[in-house]
Amino acid sequence: MPVKKLRVEDLLGCNKFNADEKNSHIVIDRAICAKCMNKPCLVACPAVLYTQEDENSEVKFDHLGCLECGTCRIVCHNHGNKGIVKWGYPVGACGISYRYG
Repeated sequence: MPVKKLRVEDLLGCNKFNADEKNSHIVIDRAICAKCMNKPCLVACPAVLYTQEDENSEVKFDHLGCLECGTCRIVCHNHGNKGIVKWGYPVGACGISYRYG
């Protein structure tokens, strides 16, 4: 039986998200992010929630779909400019529910 490689979008579709659409559990300071040369969040986030249209545009972040893994916090703190000014888990009953593991 051949193994089919799934795209990130397909894998994320296996999970259930109950997001707090009004209150992000992660807050970035765009002014700090603009000065960051490495921008490790763009490549480290497994859910691809950090985006940048081109080299000169600002980093955008969408907390909906967050896997709550903490990767962004670690790479931003250790390899970036500490642009993530708040990182926490979503409020009760919100966040991700993993369906397969």
